[in-house]
Amino acid sequence: MKTNVTAAPPRANRLAREKSPYLLQHAHNPVDWYPWGEEAFARARRENKPIFLSIGYSTCHWCHVMERESFENEAIARLLNEHFVSIKVDREERPDVDKIYMTFVQATTGSGGWPLNVFLTPDLKPFYGGTYFPPDNRYGRASFPQVLEHIARLWQERRQEIVASAQELSDRLQAALGGPTPGPLLLTPDILRAAGRLFKAAYDPQHGGFGGAPKFPQPSVPAFLLRYARRFRDEEAVQMVLHTCERMAAGGIHDQLGGGFARYAVDAQWLVPHFEKMLYDNAQLAQLYLDAFLASGREQFAAIARDTLDYLLRDMTHPDGGFYSAEDADSEGHEGKFYCWTRAELQQLLSPEEFAVATRYFGVTEQGNFLDHSHPNPLPGQNVLSVVNPNLDQRERTLLDAAKQKMFAARTRRVRPQRDEKILASWNGLMLGAFARAGAILGEPRYRDAAERNLTFLRANLWDAATRTLHHRWRDGECDTAQLLEDYACVLDGALHLYEATLQPAHLEFAIAVANAMLERFYDRENGGFWQSAPDAPDLILRVKDDYDGAEPSGNSVATLALLRLAGITADKNFRNAADATLRLYAQRLRDLPQAMPWMLGALDFWLDEPARVVIAGDPGRPQTRALIQAAHSVYQPNKVVLGNAGPVEPFARTLPSKNGAVVYLCTGQSCQPPTNDPARLREMLR
Repeated sequence: MKTNVTAAPPRANRLAREKSPYLLQHAHNPVDWYPWGEEAFARARRENKPIFLSIGYSTCHWCHVMERESFENEAIARLLNEHFVSIKVDREERPDVDKIYMTFVQATTGSGGWPLNVFLTPDLKPFYGGTYFPPDNRYGRASFPQVLEHIARLWQERRQEIVASAQELSDRLQAALGGPTPGPLLLTPDILRAAGRLFKAAYDPQHGGFGGAPKFPQPSVPAFLLRYARRFRDEEAVQMVLHTCERMAAGGIHDQLGGGFARYAVDAQWLVPHFEKMLYDNAQLAQLYLDAFLASGREQFAAIARDTLDYLLRDMTHPDGGFYSAEDADSEGHEGKFYCWTRAELQQLLSPEEFAVATRYFGVTEQGNFLDHSHPNPLPGQNVLSVVNPNLDQRERTLLDAAKQKMFAARTRRVRPQRDEKILASWNGLMLGAFARAGAILGEPRYRDAAERNLTFLRANLWDAATRTLHHRWRDGECDTAQLLEDYACVLDGALHLYEATLQPAHLEFAIAVANAMLERFYDRENGGFWQSAPDAPDLILRVKDDYDGAEPSGNSVATLALLRLAGITADKNFRNAADATLRLYAQRLRDLPQAMPWMLGALDFWLDEPARVVIAGDPGRPQTRALIQAAHSVYQPNKVVLGNAGPVEPFARTLPSKNGAVVYLCTGQSCQPPTNDPARLREMLR
């Protein structure tokens, strides 16, 4: 008699106790993984073994590849378990850890990325690292087993040299990451003028965007250029931004059926994305498209902002209002499988007329336009959807709409990419601001309601009011213990946007509490600027001042602009002084390397002017007041603040009365224009 024998699942390792989806992906590897923490450090010291530190995130395609090839490989696991203490880190949970070791790898190899794999001494000092290591000799790289064997041998034979070298490298890291010292350089509009010229010179006139392949949206660059164009009356810069927004929206980087944007395109024309979708990208891109709509008046940009926000509401929102972190690039083991189409699939799904219009509009071909080079058996004939032939008559437009509805419905029946359901305070703060602004600019109550629910979620689950502590990550009812500048800065930014969109004093009171906690924990009162982590973090070999606005803006940049806005609303000099000192600290970097800090350039643009104060006196819940709030947000005027006349606003605003209903005062300094209750008149005044 024959019996069916089911293989036992692999034994779980320590990562099974973690909340990070990325760490949980590795919970059944044969590698004896530890999470980042004292248990692993103590073992490394006790056994005098080097640490193998591997950093990634749950939607990282090449992280999945390396896990499949190496960390699930029994022979490689034996090498790691015998010679190293192996630690897994989710870079999204611990960006402070990632920043230190990424800087080391970039400095020693000339490049970086994820997975990030670094070898450390038992006291956490790095001595060798890289990104993806293949399991055998390929791509001109040594195999991962060869690397492990070589380092294990060096550790046995030349340990003292390695330790001495690691100490020297760590000293250099401290010098590089400790931040600049204040200098004598004056902050003038010339810094903005030079930065704008630099960005314009990098503009791609054919495809839009700034730079070549791979092409990242990096929304803070076009957002700054809109500010630059307004200050220097440069219509050419405006057209560069609008063209960039058009081409991104038409490209495969934009999900043509479901809305939202992928992380980047591997090519210069925005066609083939790296398919994962990140919350922070979509938050910033929604804001950029709102700005493009205000700067141009073109409804197509408002439509892209809506489709991005609707994607977030549909697919990326916790039932209680928090926003999830990301969606994977892969499904069923293939990158892009969820998003791509073959011509045969569409022919079977659509009517002949719909098929003819859809394949022409999206440029669908028999051979396809995407091949998953990371998979040993790539799927044939895969088409990433992009807008190739947009010129349709009304009949064809109706057919296309019907085709898209059928395609979207069919796609929902596919196996979805994994969703990273951890909720990060920093990324939620960015998204909170986008929903709040959209609610005000577009007059869409559902967006305002989503922002309100999100702030309620953050305050209930990640904010400890008694200790004024903001946690970084929440998942399955549990918070972590990391204390990071970016959380305080981004939640402050989002809460301010929600206050300006609603004029509810409670939101301003919360923003003030977060700002004061941020200053207490992270502000460098001696030199200016903000440390990335709290001073009592025992698991970091050095403290860092983050000064790079890449795919995500740095905590220093977000904090500076948010504090300037908060100072404009409250007239609190403590907020203004911290922002002043931070701008002066980074003045040299803004002049010499403006592409490193485009968000901070926006803060400088705000700082150079006395902000216009739009003071709306009246009950924020009444339709007349809300009409004035929407009018205040309906003009592209980035260097303004919108406030009410109640709550902890600046003293002068509290003296301005309502008159037979809501009225608005447009003020600069202590002088105001005559009040009005006419939304159209307010728009004229702001222009």
